[in-house]
Amino acid sequence: MVEAARPTRRSVLRAGVGALAGATALSTLMGCGSNPPPDATLREGVLTSRFGLDAPRWRLAVPRSGPPRGLVVVLHGHTGTADAAFDLGYADAVGTSRLALVSVDGGDGYWHARNDGTDSGAMVRDELIPLALRESGLSASDRIGLLGWSMGGFGALLIASDLGPERVSGVVAASAALWRNGGDTPARAYDGRADFDRHSIFNRIEKLEGIPVRLDCGLSDPFIAANQALAKQLPGVETHFEPGGHEDAWWGAHAAAEMAWLAARA
Repeated sequence: MVEAARPTRRSVLRAGVGALAGATALSTLMGCGSNPPPDATLREGVLTSRFGLDAPRWRLAVPRSGPPRGLVVVLHGHTGTADAAFDLGYADAVGTSRLALVSVDGGDGYWHARNDGTDSGAMVRDELIPLALRESGLSASDRIGLLGWSMGGFGALLIASDLGPERVSGVVAASAALWRNGGDTPARAYDGRADFDRHSIFNRIEKLEGIPVRLDCGLSDPFIAANQALAKQLPGVETHFEPGGHEDAWWGAHAAAEMAWLAARA
């Protein structure tokens, strides 16, 4: 099933932000919010709206045990929000992995520039990542890990292909929303054939070379065939194709292992 929409606290955040700049951290939060992780300090705030999204909220979990070894950027699936990484348990691995984790309200534009004026991919690359590295106490030049499921799995691969191996230490795509042909895609995913051709992961294989890639997908997932096809083309890819479908329970069950995989490559 497709991820259900999750409630946000955007109205509360707007009230708290007041006249503050869009990317300013609201506060350091200890044990509040949607499924707060153990052994982590939480921060959150609101990015600017210059990429066409209305006050996108970000959430950052940093290990309490000491400086993080790296940063993982988590991209949600269709209808998801910044809370999804916490709801599915990805942030629960922050303490054991010693990786900071950041998530953001990315809308439903499939993490790239769209005709409606939104560009959630540029928002992640140009605003979220520099902010999260700074808030985590990491260097602006540090490499990052990327992780996502469904729409976010596609987005993780897409943004990794944009940034390249000099900026990305590893990428995990779970049940990535992939299509082999532009005519097979829903209208919400791409703005026509040219948009599909420009952003299809199958047309970006060379851009992913040198980046460790892990593909996870359930064997009854509707995207399994496309994920298997991509695995055949990506040199050195690691795959975990196991029983299961396109659902929260499957993604949550693999969250800890995926975070550990990224930690080993940070």
